[in-house]
Amino acid sequence: PPPCTGVWVGDSKICAIGGHCGNHITSHGLALNCCTDLTWFDHIVPCGLEGKGVTSLSRELGRHVAVDHVLEPFLDSFQEVFDCTLVFSEDPG
Repeated sequence: PPPCTGVWVGDSKICAIGGHCGNHITSHGLALNCCTDLTWFDHIVPCGLEGKGVTSLSRELGRHVAVDHVLEPFLDSFQEVFDCTLVFSEDPG
């Protein structure tokens, strides 16, 4: 529930989701932690949420998970969930 937007594994955020509106333009995006150096989060309160942590696919799976390993399955799932076809102006890999 708000304000805990994103994707969570227990009390740790694994994916941030955000939106921005300005000058009559909206944009949105997400950041999925694959093999992120999580030590940087020791210096801040992630997303301003006291008592919550940050995790990654690599930490949760106990092995290195590179962005290259996640990109294609993620995009395939995105197309399926949103019933759309993605069009690229250049190779996403």
